Amino acid sequence: MKYEWRKAEKEIYLPKKIELQTIPRYKFIALTGKGNPNSENFSNQVAALYALSYTLRMLLKKGALGEPFEYTVYPLEGVWTSEKDPGAGPINKEQLIYQIMIRQPNQITKEDFLAIVESTFKKKQNEAIREAEFIEYEEGRVVQTLHLGSYDEEPATFAKMQQFMDEENLQRANTMEHYIHREIYLSDPRKVDPAKQKTVLRYKLK
Repeated sequence: MKYEWRKAEKEIYLPKKIELQTIPRYKFIALTGKGNPNSENFSNQVAALYALSYTLRMLLKKGALGEPFEYTVYPLEGVWTSEKDPGAGPINKEQLIYQIMIRQPNQITKEDFLAIVESTFKKKQNEAIREAEFIEYEEGRVVQTLHLGSYDEEPATFAKMQQFMDEENLQRANTMEHYIHREIYLSDPRKVDPAKQKTVLRYKLK
């Protein structure tokens, strides 16, 4: 039976309101970068993450990496900060610093990942494939909610999250050491109207 993260892990990926959650240790294929997420470079990085993730999915489905396992590829995620203080006025997208990633099933190992990099690169000829890393991270206690609408409207949702944290005496901590917040993209921006885009917004807590 196919493993569907939307059904099996609703509490992680489909919050119904602003809520607290504890995120365990996960495995990711990741790429770091800087600049505008509307750029060609960012698109190439996203394509590289999906190419690697779908290659591993096919191998797992076929049983080439142990017990056959069929699943839906996890959504794209990103952790974000900026060259300047994010609280110092409107964000300049050219100054954004990020790490984007796609979670992998627990069965996948770093060795599995390394074994497919060159073959995937030869098929896609996307240099970002060779720059990708296999990482593990435990985010721990977080506050998160579902944002419905365009990415440019996220500040209003973050403000509501901050109000919730203030009322509960909670303090934000950087995630993955350097980044202000995490976003999980449940909608494909190429196919979904901006007003209907669904994005999980998340702050790590101290």
